[in-house]
Amino acid sequence: MEMKELKSQLNGFLKANASQGFTAQNLADGLRMNDGSGYRQVVNALNGLVRDGDAILEDERYQHNAHAGQVEGEFKANDKGFGFVRYDENLPDYFIAPDNTLQAMQGDKVLVSTLRPAKSADRGPEGKVDEIIERAYTRMVGIFTLGSQSKGMQGQIQVNDKKVGNYQVLVEKSSEELHDGEVVVAEVTRFPDKTHPRQLITNVVQTLGYKDEPGMDILQIVESKKVPNEFPEEVLAEADKIPNEVLPEEWKNREDITDQPLVTIDGADTKDIDDAVVAWKMDNGHYHLGVHIADVSHYVKEGSPIDKEAYKRGTSVYLTDRVIPMLPRKLSNGICSLNPEVIRLCMSVEMEINQQGEVVKHRIHRSVMKSHARMTYVAVNKIWEDDSDTVKQYRELVPMFQDMKELHEILYKMRSKRGAIEFDAPEAQIIVDDQGKAVDVVVRERGTAERMIESFMLAANETVAEHYDKKKVPFLYRIHETPDEERAQNFFEFAKALGHPVKGDPAKVTPMMLQSLMAEVADDPAEQMISTMMLRAMKQAKYSPDPVGHFGLGAKYYTHFTSPIRRYPDLTVHRLIKWYEDNGYGVEAQEKYASHLGQIGLDTSTRERRAIDTERTVDAMKKAEYMEDKVGMEFKGVVNSALKFGLFVSLDNTVEGLVHISNLTDDHYEYDEKHAALIGRSKHHIFQIGQRVKIKVLRVNKDESKVDFILTNPEEAPTTTIRVASSDNGKFGRGRGRHGKGGDQKRHGDKNRRNGNRNHDHKNGGQHGQHKPGQSRSNGSKAGRSH
Repeated sequence: MEMKELKSQLNGFLKANASQGFTAQNLADGLRMNDGSGYRQVVNALNGLVRDGDAILEDERYQHNAHAGQVEGEFKANDKGFGFVRYDENLPDYFIAPDNTLQAMQGDKVLVSTLRPAKSADRGPEGKVDEIIERAYTRMVGIFTLGSQSKGMQGQIQVNDKKVGNYQVLVEKSSEELHDGEVVVAEVTRFPDKTHPRQLITNVVQTLGYKDEPGMDILQIVESKKVPNEFPEEVLAEADKIPNEVLPEEWKNREDITDQPLVTIDGADTKDIDDAVVAWKMDNGHYHLGVHIADVSHYVKEGSPIDKEAYKRGTSVYLTDRVIPMLPRKLSNGICSLNPEVIRLCMSVEMEINQQGEVVKHRIHRSVMKSHARMTYVAVNKIWEDDSDTVKQYRELVPMFQDMKELHEILYKMRSKRGAIEFDAPEAQIIVDDQGKAVDVVVRERGTAERMIESFMLAANETVAEHYDKKKVPFLYRIHETPDEERAQNFFEFAKALGHPVKGDPAKVTPMMLQSLMAEVADDPAEQMISTMMLRAMKQAKYSPDPVGHFGLGAKYYTHFTSPIRRYPDLTVHRLIKWYEDNGYGVEAQEKYASHLGQIGLDTSTRERRAIDTERTVDAMKKAEYMEDKVGMEFKGVVNSALKFGLFVSLDNTVEGLVHISNLTDDHYEYDEKHAALIGRSKHHIFQIGQRVKIKVLRVNKDESKVDFILTNPEEAPTTTIRVASSDNGKFGRGRGRHGKGGDQKRHGDKNRRNGNRNHDHKNGGQHGQHKPGQSRSNGSKAGRSH
């Protein structure tokens, strides 16, 4: 049965029996789809109804959603009083007039009813907020100021969060003594209403310290983003009870691979080593690749305090001078870390790979391993550079590293052939002193060793995903959907306007189409511009039980298996593997996780976005701090966004600043949507993405993470015959923000987060130990947020 028809039947049945809830098995039996494959179809259809808002899931029972006539979405506030509600990734937002907002704040989750339908494909419907389901700001973090003109108030809080910067945040009088300059956490006791539309009343629940104390700037952001950063006592107590070494009885039912020459390859400062690799050339000309991942699920039991806290966190968070780990360090840096010459428990994927990069055989199993060497990226790269001292130090392993390099080149060629898209944007390493102050910003380098580990982790992730998809059982995947037709069409038009038309149908866009375009524009002046706009046309990668593949990687099957220390989805995948191994693939076995995986996917995707948002906010603040003493200095940079209000320019070290249109004084500039450019009306100078410019630092505001530039050479900009139309339709991007979507698209590996590469799907990782002041994360922080 087609998925659309199945969803329609299920939705009709639930609506007709709205007062009752049904298990997935009840509904599968009723449809006579109770074999393994049919049951999975029913579960996927039901989870689709939940995502569409037509059904709700409570206590493993599906029921008709009484609010099905309304739309749930996220409120986006405007300073002028009106707002928008984003409810769909592809459709235009609801417009909400000032009298219909119910005083919702930025980020609130709201229920909206339609007042007027959409007039066109580009303009959304008009709606009315009926209910505020969930508040985005239930607490405020900021600097306390004593005194207030409002009766009964002890003082006010200065909040740096720009999204709530135009609200007055008052603090109720309490018995606790507060002082000027203290950084406080306050719970909101009264939200804006019709009488006080721009006022919040709060009660201070915690003082963090004073604003000038080292690290307090980052801690404010962490608290404001609601990132859990202290482990509860019961979690630490449970971790303390876990043995520091593998016990003899834990070898049971595991394959002993301690004699294989497994090695770990990470940054020099990495403390949570969660993957080991081994490779050799086989007699038939194929390669054996073993990817062995720390068996975190053996120690983190489902439903335990550690597990609940890990789910709450969802992922480790990597900040400039610290890591907020998903698991207590007793686990992440201890018994779960694959340290050299010690016995560790693993989940293993062993693959036989032919000369075309195809996995022709594989095994997934539990194992006991021992790392034979703790390698660094630097050392492996030096071996390939034939550095005599390094070659001598690791002479017994050198032949294996040569085999690994050959295999990596084969895997890379295979991915390229199938259309995987490589976005290799530069990424920054922020160096701080012993007071936590940013003293330098430099660009990280990625060598062959880093890329090789990405290749190996990708191979393991794809192999695991394909194995369980073909078993037709509920599973958790990492998915990246095909760009929707409208966004693809707009991007195709953009590329064509620059003289580089995309070959193919935007309604059926494939990774190969986009990869071919990137190959065509390599080293062309338009390369950066096209790459940036392509990235913004992409959807966001996420976790889901629906096996739709990974567009950016050109992969039909993909999951996250390789980073259970730092990502909860990987931990879930390990549990699923064990469950099916122990209980088979029948309907009864499938029932255990079937109804949970959709929610796990939603929650972990949300927490991943929270982590990325926190990391970006901290980086922006620290980069502004680094630029504070650079006011008046001149630099070279590249335009990375041209918008109606100005140009965003990135310096060579990735620091970004705004040239506001009011500071483009040599002409009157107008925005051309089609070419994503600012064009001078009289002199016809044009500014576009990828264009080199010279700037002077005009002003810096660390508290607001703002850096303002002015151009020093506007007259050197190229001229154009393009004439800006009197109006534009605002189609491309539809106001989604200059960073667009695409989260995981900058690179396609799983280890890059360890090198500080933030948005990838490659290796696992995430160092959980503190970085030393002034130290690079490129050697300590585990790699990519992953595709």
